Amino acid sequence: MADYDTAAVVVEEEERLIESVAFDVLCSTVAMKTNQGKWNKLDEVYDDGGEMGSGVFRMWEGDVVDCFDDRRLVLQSLFCPWYRFGENMRLVGFGSCFLQGFVYIILATVALCNFVAFTITKKPYFLYLAVAFALSLGAYMGFHRSKMRKKFNIKGSDSSLDDCISHLVCPCCTLAQESRTLEMNNVHDGTWHGRGDTMCIGTYVEGVKAFELIPPLTVSIESPKP
Repeated sequence: MADYDTAAVVVEEEERLIESVAFDVLCSTVAMKTNQGKWNKLDEVYDDGGEMGSGVFRMWEGDVVDCFDDRRLVLQSLFCPWYRFGENMRLVGFGSCFLQGFVYIILATVALCNFVAFTITKKPYFLYLAVAFALSLGAYMGFHRSKMRKKFNIKGSDSSLDDCISHLVCPCCTLAQESRTLEMNNVHDGTWHGRGDTMCIGTYVEGVKAFELIPPLTVSIESPKP
């Protein structure tokens, strides 16, 4: 009887080991296809039932309000946003960190100087210029957020206007969310290497993931002593 129980345990552990190997092979295939540029973008073709075709979908790492999950990133986004924005653009392949950070500094500085001038002189055209450059900065960052979302097929709001509003209403939290997503998924030189547990394969209906790849539990292949 003890030998039978031991054999059953061994068979069960072998099955789990096979599932683990199959999962690793699947993740490797997905990563290879992504690096080859075959799954970076998907054509969103809907059938009569409003369901989008199968493919690879990704999600933002947490909501915008979850910015304090990583204090380092939120502090960089709050006190040094030009560096954080430039670093994000470098990771996704949208230009050098220095160039993108310089554009951020120019727009933010001009907006701030005009606001200070309005506070001192009370002349309305300084206020108009401050608002115009602030909106330009939000639109610039929102535009690159939309490009990032489309390049890596990140699901969420599909509206570029929502991306701009996010950067205008809460730029620090939005920038921290983008930074957290890029770092946690090992994005370098415009390539999404991923980490396995944030990738979804299947159908996508009304913002709900069909099923998610979750790494199986690590089990020991050693048989317990009878």
